[in-house]
Amino acid sequence: MKQSPVRKLMILTFISALAFAYYYFNLGQYLSFQTLKTNQENISQFYTANPLLSIIFYFAIYIIATALSLPGATILTLGGGAIFGFSLGLILVSFASSIGATLAFLTARYLLRETIQTKFSERIKIFDQGIEKEGELYLFTIRLIPIFPFFLINLAMGITKIKTFKFYIISQLGMLAGTAVYVNAGTQLAQLDSIKGILSPNIIISFVLIGIFPLISKKLINFFKSNKNLRKFKKPRNFEYNLVVIGGGSAGLVSSYIASAVKAKVAIIEKHKMGGDCLNTGCVPSKALIKSAKVLNYSKRASEFGIESSGFKVDFQKVMSRVQNVIKKIEPHDSIERYTELGVECHKGNANIKSPYEVEVNGKILTTKNIVVATGASPLVPNIPGLNLVPYLTSDNVWSLKELPKKLVVLGGGPIGCELAQSFSTFGSDVTIIEMSPRIMSREDKDVSQHITEKFIASGIKVLTFHKALRIEINNSSPILICEINNQEVQIPFDHVLLAIGRRPNINGFGLENLNIEISKSGTIVADEYLRTTSYPNIYVCGDVTGPYQFTHTASHQAWYVAVNALFSPLKKFKVDYRVIPWCTFTDPEVARVGLSEQDATEKNIIYEVTKYELNDLDRAIAENEDHGFVKVLTAPGSDKILGATIVGEHAGELITEYVTAMKQNLGLNQILSTIHIYPTFSEANKYAAGIWKKKNAPQKILTLLKSFHNWRRS
Repeated sequence: MKQSPVRKLMILTFISALAFAYYYFNLGQYLSFQTLKTNQENISQFYTANPLLSIIFYFAIYIIATALSLPGATILTLGGGAIFGFSLGLILVSFASSIGATLAFLTARYLLRETIQTKFSERIKIFDQGIEKEGELYLFTIRLIPIFPFFLINLAMGITKIKTFKFYIISQLGMLAGTAVYVNAGTQLAQLDSIKGILSPNIIISFVLIGIFPLISKKLINFFKSNKNLRKFKKPRNFEYNLVVIGGGSAGLVSSYIASAVKAKVAIIEKHKMGGDCLNTGCVPSKALIKSAKVLNYSKRASEFGIESSGFKVDFQKVMSRVQNVIKKIEPHDSIERYTELGVECHKGNANIKSPYEVEVNGKILTTKNIVVATGASPLVPNIPGLNLVPYLTSDNVWSLKELPKKLVVLGGGPIGCELAQSFSTFGSDVTIIEMSPRIMSREDKDVSQHITEKFIASGIKVLTFHKALRIEINNSSPILICEINNQEVQIPFDHVLLAIGRRPNINGFGLENLNIEISKSGTIVADEYLRTTSYPNIYVCGDVTGPYQFTHTASHQAWYVAVNALFSPLKKFKVDYRVIPWCTFTDPEVARVGLSEQDATEKNIIYEVTKYELNDLDRAIAENEDHGFVKVLTAPGSDKILGATIVGEHAGELITEYVTAMKQNLGLNQILSTIHIYPTFSEANKYAAGIWKKKNAPQKILTLLKSFHNWRRS
């Protein structure tokens, strides 16, 4: 929830006034060591005469001083011991300091978190993830060590997502040991000459050791826990391989390529075809099909460009034959021959993990220092009654079609469903998209999915949202899909159904289930920030089998980290970086995105400004009759820092790269605006979007002064 600037200003003014009064009236003089020693007897007499009033007064002063992060907490703690004795003094100081620290924590959260999160959203996100994982341990550790300035800890933790109650409890427990030392010293105030005498070097070292003990314990526990599983298996005296990779898709190929490039001995095992889903059933064939559909669409639009077409004919069998030819042309890039030349030992067959050190293939045992699981994912087949009555299609087998479906039902309005639905519709199929959600392409903003929906409907595609597939029935030898909408059943006849509702990670069939590897609720293999499984430190995962993104380019991205971490850990290892992940849905028009969308930012309570440039204004788009779509950029308020960008239009997948580079290299819209873009090109859209942002954020006061300046020069 966005916080009121007026309320923030009032709180800040109140705190500033109290702090000003403290320094202006030199109230710090009453919180000095000498003042305490000099007035100890008088204060003790007042306490004897007014015990309850003294306790309340002391408790309130301590809370206020701590909440405002004012100096003097040490003197107040000594005073607690000197006046109230050890037991009561410890109780009062412990609760007052924890309450005051929590108030300072809440103040920092209210006043600072929103601003810091806006300016440093990605870094704060990573910080929050670390706090969520081990924040309590780190807070307890630094609370144990008195040399850490506690007021800084209060402010720093305030910008994190740690729960308030957790902060309070951990602070009270963590500060107890240090508080006890100071309160006890206060009981001996008469014998102290200065504060320096309280903490001797030996005591400080003891506190440091106590403080880092939980961290060391945590690391040791994790080490022994992960290696405990390894100890169940006999470790070979010597390893035949540094790396054995299971899966010859994008993730497996890149990790094995990197391993061979640094002269490690690596083997890769693929049971089906090298290149994996991307080459054989995913990215490559779908883009080949989309290109054929795009050419056909231009033929249909020939009159827009002043060309009268004498007619055209679609030979669907030749279209699918071309798709296979494209695959064959790219195959050598991922072939066994190529990788063998690169130094990778390639095995065709089923892998079977016998132990964390052994992988069997074709009856041969490969001993290895590390294992990489890159087995990808498969199309998700829903449990719909009657589905077994029809030969359903998925992204795996749709490429075997020889005839164009007359009536095609596509279950799922995500990227795969939308791309294939549009292509088949262009070729002449009567296509219906069934989507349970309120809209197709639900991961994108509403204006994006609305734009694509309108294009689909205009081209003849039926888009049925809020429809839940219930069952399939056969009526007079014709299949019918029964769906539910608004508690009513509707019938949708079809001759082919394409399942495009997601993909399931491949985690079975190669021995992994025998190792008790941790699996997430979504079915992916759980990995740490170094892409190691949580059960075995020498088994790494990358690609669709672990997520969190199911893109070929993120699989390749992960593969670099896997190869380097597996081969060089513990000497050197890297945490995987997901800060800037782009993707594109190759519909017509294309939809490309990197970073936050408006939908994402709203869900994460991130404040943003949006700049939108409509492509109907772009000269090159107008020249090509592709003047539709837009460029939308999210920036931090009052800054040109790019939080995310979405492009809907021709060549969006290419245009987004400029924003990917800018975000990765911490460049803002000012840098894009000052970069020369060739005219006339689609890439100018990025510069024009930056120009709109600049105009909206122009310094109006300076412009007013400049206007007066130029008027003066004309006079």
